[in-house]
Amino acid sequence: MTATIALVDDDRNILTSVSIALQAEGFVTRVYSDGETALKALLENPPDLAVLDIKMPKMDGLELLRRLREKLATPVIFLTSKDDELDEALGLAMGADDYIAKPFSQRLLIARIRAILRRTEAASATPGADAEEEVQPVLERGRLNMDPARHKVTWGGSNVTLTVTEFLILETLAQRPGIVKTRNQLMDAAYQDDIYVDDRTIDSHIKRVRRKFRQVDPEFDAIETLYGAGYRFSDE
Repeated sequence: MTATIALVDDDRNILTSVSIALQAEGFVTRVYSDGETALKALLENPPDLAVLDIKMPKMDGLELLRRLREKLATPVIFLTSKDDELDEALGLAMGADDYIAKPFSQRLLIARIRAILRRTEAASATPGADAEEEVQPVLERGRLNMDPARHKVTWGGSNVTLTVTEFLILETLAQRPGIVKTRNQLMDAAYQDDIYVDDRTIDSHIKRVRRKFRQVDPEFDAIETLYGAGYRFSDE
């Protein structure tokens, strides 16, 4: 079944260009230029996923997400500016699934949408012989617990909220503790469809992951940096 994507942004150029790109990939799109209009429409006819700008007139993306989460579990990707780390943290805490900083690659956005829809489909799959074979097992490494099907991460029993990209990077490291993963290997795991990202993008994601874990455990040091080589996960 074709997925329906709702786009909410007060920038009509973004609405038009992203909508065209998504339709070319086979998605159905619905576009809204403000949060108030979007809220009523999305509650009446929920999409499969929503892409929300944070800074909008009438009702910003954070308030829109808060109101949606009262009744819907629709996956949400936030569009943010590069310096909106506080807004990103609030959005994730409120239940957003991922965020992408403007200006952004449409190919990257489409890849993130596909990844979230795949995980949503896996998490809601009806249990059965075939489904059980396809669902990835829970990954346990020391105090780390990762459930790929539910996109859930805990450290020592405390929940840690990660974006899809951060989850994939950590999962790649944790699958083989002690083994060094280069930045290129982590890029391949987190960014599909031959999307190019700068090495420093991976470094930024690692910093965010560490910061999130240190919010629940100030002594967290399971992700090690090997200068000139890459990163590795230690479960000791």
